[in-house]
Amino acid sequence: TPVHTPVTPVPVQPHASIHIFSKKLCMARSFCFSSKKIITLLLSSQPIPTKRKAKMRPEVSAKVPHDVRQRYVNLFVEEFLKTSVTVQDAFEKALAEEKTVYDRSINKLKYLSVAVNALKRLKNQSSVSVKGGNLQQLSECILNCFLITCNSIILLNMLWWDRSLWGNDVALYDSLKEHILSEEILMENNYPLQHPEKSGSAILYREDYKKGITDPLKRICCRCGATYSVNQVGKHTRKEECNYHYGKGVEKKVPGGVETRYSCCEGVAGCPGCQVFKLHVHDAVSLDGFVSTLPRPGSDKGCPGVFSVDCEMCYTTQGLELARVTVVNSSLQVIYDTFVKPDNDVIDYNTRFSGINEADVKGTSSSIRDVQETLLSFVNAETILIGYGLESDLCALKLLHGTVVDTSVSFPHRLGLPHKMTLHNLTADYLRRIIQESVGGHDSAEDAAACMELMLWKVKEDGKTKRW
Repeated sequence: TPVHTPVTPVPVQPHASIHIFSKKLCMARSFCFSSKKIITLLLSSQPIPTKRKAKMRPEVSAKVPHDVRQRYVNLFVEEFLKTSVTVQDAFEKALAEEKTVYDRSINKLKYLSVAVNALKRLKNQSSVSVKGGNLQQLSECILNCFLITCNSIILLNMLWWDRSLWGNDVALYDSLKEHILSEEILMENNYPLQHPEKSGSAILYREDYKKGITDPLKRICCRCGATYSVNQVGKHTRKEECNYHYGKGVEKKVPGGVETRYSCCEGVAGCPGCQVFKLHVHDAVSLDGFVSTLPRPGSDKGCPGVFSVDCEMCYTTQGLELARVTVVNSSLQVIYDTFVKPDNDVIDYNTRFSGINEADVKGTSSSIRDVQETLLSFVNAETILIGYGLESDLCALKLLHGTVVDTSVSFPHRLGLPHKMTLHNLTADYLRRIIQESVGGHDSAEDAAACMELMLWKVKEDGKTKRW
């Protein structure tokens, strides 16, 4: 029997939700200007003060530091507030303007040059617009927009954050029921389901990732697409360097058609890889060793619970294996977070994306079986688990669980499957916040919290529609 090492919950500042509520309430109140002050500001061509900040959409490339881009987004917002009818309109224009500047730049120096010129142009345009327009009409319009916005922000924050203040999982659980994936959608999104013939094993109903390989000693590299050979235990029979692009191909309109370039290096599709690794890797997942969440006892009449989960994986001789798992509750508190020692030899920790290095894994004694035991101690078959593309997390955890809310499904891509909005795009679009920008890789705690916040936002919006 494996020895389970208890994981100490991460300490959380008491009454964190109260601080969040107070901070947001103060921010909302700061918008409440008197009509006299707003009109005076307009007449003097001064920008309207605002505490809200537009958050730009993150990019995979790091050619311009995040803080530099955010600074110019804020400056653009100040200029657009002078001419926009609503605050939201100003935010959207600022984000679009900054994206245009960023796309025209090849490095930080070029970005600063283009951004400064764009800012000068906006200042000139806003000056002409304010002086030439009907100031009285514009003042009243912006005043009304601000008063409505302020009242809405204060009211919604008081109602919503008071609701989450006390960890009201019962109300949240009921609200999330309509977002739980059906068995058909679970199969469509390739969630692991109980194998009909083998106990402790899972089955994937959309096994297109195998790409037709039948030789058990052959693998296809998930980075460069090369076929390579392995021995009986999955180790490479000979060393071959892997030359690949870590970014995705992005289509851009150019004179005469469409051009595809890699987001990592701006190289044209088909050009040699910009990264080199000592070996090829593959992303297969073992479908053995799965455990199922259990039905809760009939005597348990409490809320089954709502948690958000995110995992990080690394490449081993057997494919992808769990390296870290984080669980967040509805109050955005981390209740479980541990690194995990893979069962097989690690080939690549995939630090660029996982945020995990060799020291993290070697410094832990937790195995995947320890993680399963801990999760089953507070997650039952009726517990709602929230995540982004949670099928890969459940495969990594080797956990069979059907009560799932997937943010990639609740916030579908406009083109439908197989297209999906990325988590950092969803967070930027709906929460106005940037995540996954660290050069050290993703943070599973940050990603899990973002998924929980997205569904809290979704439930709040659903409530508005139902009231009307």
